[in-house]
Amino acid sequence: MTIKKIGILTGGGDCPGLNSVIYGIMLKAYDADIECVGILKGWKGFMENLTIPLNIAEHDDLHTIGGTILYTSRTNPFKGAISKEHVAHILVDKLEELEIDALIAIGGDDTLSVADAMHKYARANVIGCPKTIDNDLAGTHYTFGFWSAVQLASNAMDNLTTTARSHQRVFVVEIMGRDAGFLTMYSGLSAGADIILIPETPFDFEKDIVEVLRNRVNAGYKYHIIATSEGAYPRNESLLRDFKTISKDTIDKLPKDTYGNPLLAKLNISKIIVDELTLRKDLKSEFQKNGIDFECRSVVLGHTMRAGTPNSFDRILGLRFGLAAMKLVLEGKFGNMVSLQGNKIKTMPLSEGVKKKYITAENDKMELRDLLVKIRYLSKQK
Repeated sequence: MTIKKIGILTGGGDCPGLNSVIYGIMLKAYDADIECVGILKGWKGFMENLTIPLNIAEHDDLHTIGGTILYTSRTNPFKGAISKEHVAHILVDKLEELEIDALIAIGGDDTLSVADAMHKYARANVIGCPKTIDNDLAGTHYTFGFWSAVQLASNAMDNLTTTARSHQRVFVVEIMGRDAGFLTMYSGLSAGADIILIPETPFDFEKDIVEVLRNRVNAGYKYHIIATSEGAYPRNESLLRDFKTISKDTIDKLPKDTYGNPLLAKLNISKIIVDELTLRKDLKSEFQKNGIDFECRSVVLGHTMRAGTPNSFDRILGLRFGLAAMKLVLEGKFGNMVSLQGNKIKTMPLSEGVKKKYITAENDKMELRDLLVKIRYLSKQK
């Protein structure tokens, strides 16, 4: 089959580097004399025939611009469908309707799972490009946008340290990541956060927060930064024993998105931690004994972590992913996605690449986190 026209769509949350991928695709497509069409608003626009022409002459240095010029959405074409196979064939018919010979889908596990189903059930000419600011896709060591977000969160905590020091406060900083803790772990380590809470290791409120704050204030520390993932949650025994403002029912009843994922940001775990700490009269007394007023504040970084232009790493990774994706189209290797393995761009089946990954117990960053908490207050004990 001769490829004359390709479609490009971006789905899920935006992140720095999306435009870099689009530009990388356009560069190679132009060199191969292939027309590019942008599909607006992800799978929503695909189903509604929302397209724009992509003329590379009008997009100089697109890779330096944040966000996505194609817009995005979290639309799930399979929502409510009785048969995925039937929907997959409908989606492939859309390719013919749009006169598109191949499709490059840029997105996370939700977006790419649709592309995977299209290829699995209808042998669609689709290529995937991994995109998730959370870095939780098994198919790649790093995703574009991740390091830009890590730097932003790290800078935010660096900046908060100055006001935490000035007011002798406890700041609880909530960081994106859904049910994976990569963003919180990396930015927390980078900024030297005093406590780092991630979904992979449910926390004990008494042991992992109250006791640490008590040890730190008694060792002479006058301010504290707690980095928490939006998906961090307490162990069941701690939830029953230590929490006054929420219950297990609170967590179980969180609303879900179109793909069935719980909207963890709705829990607002940073505010819950602040509310629970504020109720602890014993901790307040411990602080006052050391001449410090006990004051806690929460800060939710939220969508600011998706904002702004990509850093140099993400610009280059996006360009490399776009180039590699277009080359897979030219080689007819459909049903695959591009991947960063070490410093090389590799290829793997969509069905494997869209699986989720998490921080594992043997990860050296787990040990670094625990050492940062323990050694600092031990080394300064009075």
